[in-house]
Amino acid sequence: MEEHAPDLLRWARQLFSISQSGLTYCQNEFDLERYHQLQGIAIDMLSSHSELSKDAIKQSIRMQFGYATPKIDVRGAVVKDGKILLIQEQADGRWSMPGGWADIGDFPAKTVEREVFEESGYKVQVEKVIAVIDANHVAPLEFFHAYKLIFQCRILGGQARTSHETLAVDFFEMDNLPPLSTSRTTCAMLEEVYAHYLDPSRPTAFD
Repeated sequence: MEEHAPDLLRWARQLFSISQSGLTYCQNEFDLERYHQLQGIAIDMLSSHSELSKDAIKQSIRMQFGYATPKIDVRGAVVKDGKILLIQEQADGRWSMPGGWADIGDFPAKTVEREVFEESGYKVQVEKVIAVIDANHVAPLEFFHAYKLIFQCRILGGQARTSHETLAVDFFEMDNLPPLSTSRTTCAMLEEVYAHYLDPSRPTAFD
């Protein structure tokens, strides 16, 4: 059963999205009950094949009401002298490009500039979009569907410092990367970042 878990999680997310949209727009009380049942099935599937409890999933659902849409994860790609800036995540002790969930009301570029500064100590300016990636094709799978926006950034100032979310900040050669927090940053993403560093005219990658 475990080898099929990624498929089950994907199907559960699809069921949840259908039920969430149905509960948002449906007016028929009988169909509403069916959508509630469908949501319950999705919650059971998700809790059975993930580390999330039913209560945790229900709490997340309460914060994600309305029509189901992807969440947005922004990442700042900062390359200096051929080395990529990475931060060590407090959450799992592994490394990723600085970034996080985009905030409501903020421009994406401003969000990533703020995230890079808060997590690494470096003030940066966004120069271009490197990639728009369907994050749900990247393991481990998360509960909500998400898109990942990777921005190329240029350092304006500041210096390396940690935060309440980061254990360490450092620059790494591409052939000497630390253990990556793969739900946040993968080798394939860093290879795309480095390809843009070598070829500034390289077009934006997207799924």
